[in-house]
Amino acid sequence: MRIALGSDHAGYGLKEKLKSYLVGRGYSVDDCGTNSTDSCDYPDFAHAVATRVADQRAERGILVCGSGIGMAISANKTPGVRAANITSEVEAQLSREHNDLNVLALGARLLGEEQARKIVDIWLATPFAGGRHQRRVDKITELEKEATNPV
Repeated sequence: MRIALGSDHAGYGLKEKLKSYLVGRGYSVDDCGTNSTDSCDYPDFAHAVATRVADQRAERGILVCGSGIGMAISANKTPGVRAANITSEVEAQLSREHNDLNVLALGARLLGEEQARKIVDIWLATPFAGGRHQRRVDKITELEKEATNPV
């Protein structure tokens, strides 16, 4: 599986740790930056990751900023992306099973490295349940189309 990975300055340290962890587990990782703790704007990196997922150059995306909130908001502006700020293992599982979440946002100021790894592992291993959940994800896609192509 190919994973697009990005962060801002606040998430840089955790992003680097997750990158090493993912590569060690056999994943292909596209690092979309940032490459330091110098102040930068999180929407730039959210867009880079979200675009790779939407264009199917990566199957999934992981974003890290201070809280995870700004990254999720920014990534969701890209059609085809379903991003959420996830803070627990249960949320990681349900976001995949019920919502087919394709971009995970994490808060480096809220999660330790071990908890972030657990969330990532569950999120990557959990399949989309389909069934009645597919109907709901399809409705999200339709709403997205309406928003980008108003009548």
